Amino acid sequence: QVQLVESGGGLVQAGGSLRLSCAASGSIFNVMGWYRQAPGKQRELVASITSRGSTNYADSIQGRFTISRDNAKNTVYLELNNLKPEDTDIYYCYANTWGNLNGYWGQGTQVTVSS
Repeated sequence: QVQLVESGGGLVQAGGSLRLSCAASGSIFNVMGWYRQAPGKQRELVASITSRGSTNYADSIQGRFTISRDNAKNTVYLELNNLKPEDTDIYYCYANTWGNLNGYWGQGTQVTVSS
């Protein structure tokens, strides 16, 4: 059974930093990444990384967030720097496999940035 368990969200002041972690289990994962969603809005991609380390970032966070992964631990990380109030969202971990390209989701972790 595939499970994605996120940690690391919280409350931080504008300009601060957070590190999100997502430990995945139950399969070998291809693309892993982070999405975020505000109330009433669609879930949007923040960053993704393939098993070979190729990364993709949303334009809105370029240069401020860094995604990385440890394949041995099946864990993906998101380093959030220079946070802005508009980064306040629920952040969801995502991972897919070759057998399920639609992927799996974590339960979400709240990131709140105060001005």
